[in-house]
Amino acid sequence: MLRENVSDLLAFIAVAREGSFTRASAKLGVTQSALSHTLRALEARMGVRLLNRTTRSVAPTAAGERLLRTVAPRFEEIETELAAIVETRGKPAGTIRITTTDYAADTVLLPRLAKVLPDYPDIKVELVVDYGLTDIVAERFDIGVRWGDQVAKDMIAVRIAPDARLAIVGSPAYLEQHPIPKQPKDLLKHNCITLRLPTRGGLYAWELKKGKRQTQVRVDGQFTFNGTYQMLNAAIAGTGLAFVPEDLARPHVEDGRLRWVLEEWFPTFPGLHIFYPSRREYSKALSIVVDALRDGA
Repeated sequence: MLRENVSDLLAFIAVAREGSFTRASAKLGVTQSALSHTLRALEARMGVRLLNRTTRSVAPTAAGERLLRTVAPRFEEIETELAAIVETRGKPAGTIRITTTDYAADTVLLPRLAKVLPDYPDIKVELVVDYGLTDIVAERFDIGVRWGDQVAKDMIAVRIAPDARLAIVGSPAYLEQHPIPKQPKDLLKHNCITLRLPTRGGLYAWELKKGKRQTQVRVDGQFTFNGTYQMLNAAIAGTGLAFVPEDLARPHVEDGRLRWVLEEWFPTFPGLHIFYPSRREYSKALSIVVDALRDGA
């Protein structure tokens, strides 16, 4: 293989993953024109088009998809081995990428990691907030954090938080102007604050439970968000009813800014879990992060 192919392949991987010459050039620290020239030279040497370019986006061709699927993991293996060699110095190092939700990041991950990371200055943690059910292998995450019932069966899962209840809340001002729901179907008559799920491509249906009775209510309303804290704040502002973790809402209920709605129907979900592939090799840095997150579980 020609020596220049190595750097050119890395450039191709960056563009294919970012879906943009602009973002890839910023990530690589080169100009867009230089990056475009590099990719055209690689395509010319290989005699095949690797990228489909439009004025708005860049996407791999079939040949490019094959190259990305087969070559990119090899570079990742090299990076992993290099990081492992660096760790033999006795100082854990490397970047740990975590996909999580905003609720998990703020209530569990940040508080626990903040206690540990100052002791390991060479460890970096990248938290990516996403409510989709991310494929951590394809998206190059080291670990994911989700509710226990959202973890795929082929993953190793480690609990990091106790079971949690979700609660329906509304502001006193909103509830004074609308009839208080007596049963789940009454929610259909209310302005409910909804959560967009990117993986499923739709709105989250509120999953409610009373004893052995379970139901899903496909609520609707004027506001839709992709984060928990925005839904909570919208409820406090009086725009409608929200379905959020009970522990987040409780302080606002206690100070009178929110009220519980249909409290007997609040469901309990399996607590937050770390998950990762069973075949994943543990680096020292990853072990330190996982152990930090397990503290207090």
